[in-house]
Amino acid sequence: MENLFRHVGQDQGFFQRKWTLVNGSVIIGAGPSGLATAACLREQGVPFVVLERAECIASLWQKRTYDRLKLHLPKQFCQFPKMSFPEDFPQYPTKRQFIEYLESYAKNFGINPKFNECVQLARYDKTSGFWRVKTVVTSGSNKTEFEYICRWLVVATGENAERVVPDIDGLDEFGGEIIHACDYKSGEKFQGKKVLVVGCGNSGMEVSLDLCNHNASPSMVVRSSVHVLPREIFGKSTYELAFLMLKWLPIWLVDKLLSGDISAVPEIKRFTRGQVELVNGEKIDIDLVVLATGYRSNVPCWLQEGEFFSKNGFPKAAFPNGWKGNGGLYAVGFTRRGLSGASSDAMNIAKDIGMAWKQETSSRLRGLLLAIDDAFHSSK
Repeated sequence: MENLFRHVGQDQGFFQRKWTLVNGSVIIGAGPSGLATAACLREQGVPFVVLERAECIASLWQKRTYDRLKLHLPKQFCQFPKMSFPEDFPQYPTKRQFIEYLESYAKNFGINPKFNECVQLARYDKTSGFWRVKTVVTSGSNKTEFEYICRWLVVATGENAERVVPDIDGLDEFGGEIIHACDYKSGEKFQGKKVLVVGCGNSGMEVSLDLCNHNASPSMVVRSSVHVLPREIFGKSTYELAFLMLKWLPIWLVDKLLSGDISAVPEIKRFTRGQVELVNGEKIDIDLVVLATGYRSNVPCWLQEGEFFSKNGFPKAAFPNGWKGNGGLYAVGFTRRGLSGASSDAMNIAKDIGMAWKQETSSRLRGLLLAIDDAFHSSK
């Protein structure tokens, strides 16, 4: 595929500038969504380059998840196009198993991302009809600026590119350790500690359970009742049943389902030195705060485009129409429907780009044949 790209470089001391013409697609992000899209494009015969700011694929999974993490959905809802999970994997694969699956997936489809490339800017050039993507790679004191010029741009940075840290009164005065859930690995070192977990989504519940299993004393901040359903009932997955349930279950059921000594506390009013004050006036002594407060998209930071993406970094069009924009712009993994939604996006995107690729390739070939024919007759 290398011969399909044109490389031009210019050295200027410690700062180097290079640009690459990609005769196909640029995919930004080598997480699950980017890998699925790359594999589908490979099946369509479309050249691509995958750019990744980290030094590995699926950096969120490899570097910003806790050790006991498992897929929250059965594996049949999480596998990617053209490759199933190994048969000996459990119904809910572990973090390590999922990473192994991703690495095998990338190897199987010959996906070799360009690592440590942080996208600074991406904009559409209406005059040429191409996207221009600028990245920077830093190695020691040297910096290299790249510009990729491509016909199609696929945004695969996903919903969880940057951590969300809420502005809570007095948090900077707390004095104890404060970590985001993405930096939490295990509760082993927090044995005997009083921990406040802010957030009651999947991460908040998993962190609270892990802390409990390591003999810590977690208190989970819950602003409203929580919709809770076990993964399995009588050995059967509850994933499809969850979509049919419209009941909001009381918060006490959380403790019963997690089978641990986890306290549920109301919203935070403020932090003080070594304490948290709740909206009901109660004050709790705590040693550690875990912010399970989620993530956000970083697309608005680097993409110059205002029609397809909203200010919060998500496609404006609702599912299932949020995967295609104008001028060759696409988005994968923003459906809020997990890995199955990303797979659906990837297949749609690859099919759409594949059709355009074949049409443009045929048009170029016809033009080349006409030029050869004209040259042949002119020489007679």
